Amino acid sequence: MDHPTADSTADSTGPFDIAVLDVDGTLVDTNYQHALAWYRAFRRFDVTLPVWRLHRAIGMGGDQLVPSVAGEDFEADHGDAARAAWGEEFAPLLDEVRPFEGVRELLTDLRGAGLRIVLASSGKPDHVEAYLDLFDGRDLADAWTTSEDVERTKPEPDLLGTAVERVGGGTAFVVGDSVWDFEAAKRAGFAGYAIRTGGFAPDELTDAGAQEVFDSIPELRRFLAENQVAPQRIRS
Repeated sequence: MDHPTADSTADSTGPFDIAVLDVDGTLVDTNYQHALAWYRAFRRFDVTLPVWRLHRAIGMGGDQLVPSVAGEDFEADHGDAARAAWGEEFAPLLDEVRPFEGVRELLTDLRGAGLRIVLASSGKPDHVEAYLDLFDGRDLADAWTTSEDVERTKPEPDLLGTAVERVGGGTAFVVGDSVWDFEAAKRAGFAGYAIRTGGFAPDELTDAGAQEVFDSIPELRRFLAENQVAPQRIRS
């Protein structure tokens, strides 16, 4: 499905109707497990990629990551098999994943302020289900997505468009941790707030389209409490 894109940076002041939150690396601490799983997956094909390079690509969906780090020829020959290998390598690490501090409180604040909440994940459905269990996501979010909902993942904007459509459309802001989140948000015409849990520098995130950058979820919560971003003011 194609979704509209925007060339200009969206307004960050609100008010907004919808909060679209990335999950992997933003709400749950998974980035380094993903990087290690991808490293091990590529090694099955006798391809050794620096882990730092893989880390820089985390936040893309697997359909985008494989050709980005290993090339189009590798994608054509081994792309699907590499993604399957990544899934096998990540599975034993899933039990190590934990939510970041303040996730439930953030979602509770957003819900209490009248925002519709969508968890915009491009993860595998079983991974997303496991993440939701960590912070009561089914009770706190209005909807969520998985890799099965779109053909093209971030930095393509499709996933964000699908997320907003899932709750009936409206004016949205995106919360994410990687440059890929904000490239997608900018192309979809959505404002974006970044958390540095993905390991990217503040200027990288703002260059990609984030309007504000925070070190943690509690810092984002304080910002939202001090600014009119929703139909009802988020409590301080």
